[in-house]
Amino acid sequence: MMNKCMLCPRKCGVNRLENELGYCGQGATLTAARAYLHAWEEPCISGENGSGTVFFSGCNMRCVFCQNAEIAKGDVAKAISSERLAEIFLELQEKKASNINLVTPTHFVPLIMPAIESAKRQGLIIPVLYNTSAYENVETLKMLEGLIDIYLPDCKYYSDDLAVKYSNAAGYFDISIKAIEEMLRQVGEPEFFNDGVIPRADKGAFYEEKHVLTAAEYNEYIENAEDDYLGPLMKKGVIIRHLMLPGCLEDSKKVIEELLTRFGDKVYLSVMNQFTPHGDLGRFPELMQGVKTSDYDELIDYAIDLGIENGFFQGEGTDSESFIPAFDFEGL
Repeated sequence: MMNKCMLCPRKCGVNRLENELGYCGQGATLTAARAYLHAWEEPCISGENGSGTVFFSGCNMRCVFCQNAEIAKGDVAKAISSERLAEIFLELQEKKASNINLVTPTHFVPLIMPAIESAKRQGLIIPVLYNTSAYENVETLKMLEGLIDIYLPDCKYYSDDLAVKYSNAAGYFDISIKAIEEMLRQVGEPEFFNDGVIPRADKGAFYEEKHVLTAAEYNEYIENAEDDYLGPLMKKGVIIRHLMLPGCLEDSKKVIEELLTRFGDKVYLSVMNQFTPHGDLGRFPELMQGVKTSDYDELIDYAIDLGIENGFFQGEGTDSESFIPAFDFEGL
């Protein structure tokens, strides 16, 4: 699949097996920048212990505001084998990770698949999560059926002008919607562990005999919980993220409207205000101001008026570079 690479919508057609680099900047060697317990995902993803997150190097997007730009460009990359990746998954589980979180994995899918399969044979039982921009080929996603429990795609833009301007991703919205439809087909509607506790590896299986919470039950559970309780962990399902950009309120409204119309309560929407001006934005001064609190509040009110049932919203203080991980090869 990598000798004429067509894994993502770029369809470069390069021979990565001969060290030709695709748009993602990667050849045939699996590379990553960090593997650790990440505490800053949605509460049902990170939980109390953190999400077992593997940041892969390279990316098929070119977002001018990317907080992970140094790894997206491949500047920070450590070569690992599929065998080592399987070991990393198991080490993260041993550290009581809530799940295995694969960040920007698209261009390495043929190398990640055998690692997941091997880790499962060796006792990996926590959910596996695919964390993506949603600039995906449906054909590539289909290869992952049965290996992924939770999909965490972005839906960045409705406007193609914005998609091209800020991410060089023509056709982004239509491509992302088709990808999300395939993700939903694979994993179905959201389910949560009823007590929020990931089963221990020595149990040998999930707590299948226990009742699993539906989205409606999860929402009620959280509504009645103590403020500092993170709640049950997600077992399977789709959470679609939308990062609001400065000055893009109307586009964000259109994204939210389209997602709610198309998917309703079959997915969760995570509406994010954590945009942080990062890197060289000299050609995009409109992004330097950050997201206005009044704009974000208006977007949330709009989602509520549209009848959103399954949603995550963010409070203040998330637009900080302190939330950007150090890409220091920890855990690799």
